[in-house]
Amino acid sequence: MINFLNDWYMWIKVGHIFSVIAWMAGIFYLPRLFVYHAETVKQGSETDQLFQTMERRLLYGIMSPAMTGVWIFGLLMVFTPGVVDWSAIWPWTKAISVCVLTWFHHWLGYRRKDFMRGENKLTGRRYRMMNELPTVFLVVILISVVVRPF
Repeated sequence: MINFLNDWYMWIKVGHIFSVIAWMAGIFYLPRLFVYHAETVKQGSETDQLFQTMERRLLYGIMSPAMTGVWIFGLLMVFTPGVVDWSAIWPWTKAISVCVLTWFHHWLGYRRKDFMRGENKLTGRRYRMMNELPTVFLVVILISVVVRPF
């Protein structure tokens, strides 16, 4: 298994980067859909159904498969010998940040179900504020992995 991971490392890295891009695109877009859904759409209308369809397809068609790819390819890189030095701080800051983004992903899934049941209690302003969270953790991940200041 070790030789396989070393031989395929660059392809694994490509899969990881591709998955990260797709996941982050969705993680930035879904809360924006929630903003417009919460602020402008009347519950039970055709537009409400349209938003629910867009939100469901984004979450289950793009975001969830991409998040799964991030975890699979990321763990493959972690288990590739010589890639991660666990005595440094940067892999830990990245791992914690990815866990927070995974929590955020699931939080978005619960909010989608609130819209589906007609029980959304959050305002567009609150969704706008929550939309800043992934940006902060993306910056932490990029600095941790590229600059490795710790």
